[in-house]
Amino acid sequence: MRVLEPCLTREAPPLFPARLCAHAPSRRGNVGRLCTFLVLKLIMETSAPAEEKPALSAAMRAKIERNRQRALMLRQARLATRPYPSTGEGCSRVKAPPKIVDTGGGFFLEEEEEEEHTAEKIVHLPGPVLECDYLICEECGKEFMDSYLMNHFDLVTCDNCRDVEDKHKLITRTEAKQEYLLKDCDLDKREPVLKFILKKNPHNPRWGDMKLYLKLQVIQRSLEIWGTEEALEEAKESRQDNREKMKQKKFDKKVKELRHAVRSSIWKRDTSIHQHEYGAEEMLEDDLYKKICTTCGHELVYEKM
Repeated sequence: MRVLEPCLTREAPPLFPARLCAHAPSRRGNVGRLCTFLVLKLIMETSAPAEEKPALSAAMRAKIERNRQRALMLRQARLATRPYPSTGEGCSRVKAPPKIVDTGGGFFLEEEEEEEHTAEKIVHLPGPVLECDYLICEECGKEFMDSYLMNHFDLVTCDNCRDVEDKHKLITRTEAKQEYLLKDCDLDKREPVLKFILKKNPHNPRWGDMKLYLKLQVIQRSLEIWGTEEALEEAKESRQDNREKMKQKKFDKKVKELRHAVRSSIWKRDTSIHQHEYGAEEMLEDDLYKKICTTCGHELVYEKM
């Protein structure tokens, strides 16, 4: 506390000019608080022990050095292959100043012309591939650094081993659902989600884009659901039988409706009123007689008074 005493007197501390205390006595309290804060901070910094950082192991230092060397190699390769800043590719249209044309009718016309300036295409070569970045093909066992199947479907297969006709064929979503009995949830929600590529519909480009899946991955997903190929074939046969039964049922129903329509067109109902033609009367009992219609057989029983 003795260190703080000069701040409370009229004499200015060495940290502040003398005119601060002489011309502004109302600020002495603030100056004292500030001096107290600075002194306490100085004491805490001097008394606090310095924290010792743990020393890095030899393996960590070697790893840091390898990462640094790798970053330097990538940077040098990028600067060597791309010395110029990237510019827009293709053609850019720039409007030329309007051209004034004299029409000869007492007024002028301004025609705007567009000039095409073709920017030179700069081919950017890929950066160097380190030895640790090479992949091993699952088919031939050779090393490769890039392939079509790896980029689009995460399948570790080189382009030389790609079988476009059978194994690595691309099939549509509808074909995958019909041939391998898959549902939408099996393709979109079941982990891992099957990857696909989008292409324009060849039948009509205005329709939605087609989703093309890899046939090998679709077969693997169907085996995960059905277990074996025999179970898949049995399910396909049962669905085919049910589909044929439904078709036959619809056909029989249409034939029945057609027969009913034909019969109704031939047979015509007689809507005229029937007039009975009775024969001779017969006496049943006293004063009770009966007549029978010769056409429909209706019996009329009546009594004579």
